[in-house]
Amino acid sequence: MSAPDRNGVRGEMRDKDGNPLIQRYTANDRSNHWITAICFVLLAVSGLAMFHPATSWMAVFLGGGQWTRILHPFLGVVMFVSFAVLVVRFWHHNKIDQADKQWMKQIGDVLNNREDRLPKIGMYNAGQKILFFVLIASMLGLLLSGIVIWRAYFAFYFPIDVVRFAALLHAFSAFVLICSIIVHIYAAFWVKGSIGAMVRGTVTYGWARKHHPRWFESVIKNKQRD
Repeated sequence: MSAPDRNGVRGEMRDKDGNPLIQRYTANDRSNHWITAICFVLLAVSGLAMFHPATSWMAVFLGGGQWTRILHPFLGVVMFVSFAVLVVRFWHHNKIDQADKQWMKQIGDVLNNREDRLPKIGMYNAGQKILFFVLIASMLGLLLSGIVIWRAYFAFYFPIDVVRFAALLHAFSAFVLICSIIVHIYAAFWVKGSIGAMVRGTVTYGWARKHHPRWFESVIKNKQRD
């Protein structure tokens, strides 16, 4: 079994059916993703525990109410830093281009899995790119508002009206983030093979050719050039 070359193709690596594999995500990419994901889950349940009495039982996941209030903001910082690394890593793959605009115009074909009618997609499609920017906006909203309402360290520096507005912004940003992650998870299950790519780091030639043909052609072209 050979190591992947710098273009992401594992020359000798194949799946159980003998299909050659392409590396889609490195070990560092996957580690970053799962650190962010774990932090998100812990932050979601702890945030909901502090948001309403009906969900206060969720504080048990972080050791009770006091530990939830202590750990929640620190976990938020860890999630933001981990996500920021992903943003830097994948920013250049998420620029909206002409093919993405056409993809959005053909949303009917997207929803009906008529991928043969769609323009050639790069590493990510327009829906994934839009979600990427929504996540960035949500994360920034959570970080900035979270700093303002972090009572132990920063809240006393701000007027009460600013703190109240920050609390509202924090709740709104969290709502948007949770909804976005639900869409992200649903899409990962919808496109079979997506979860495997983030677990193992590889996809088959057939998967890449079907769902992200422009990215596939680029990887193969670079491989042949070498």
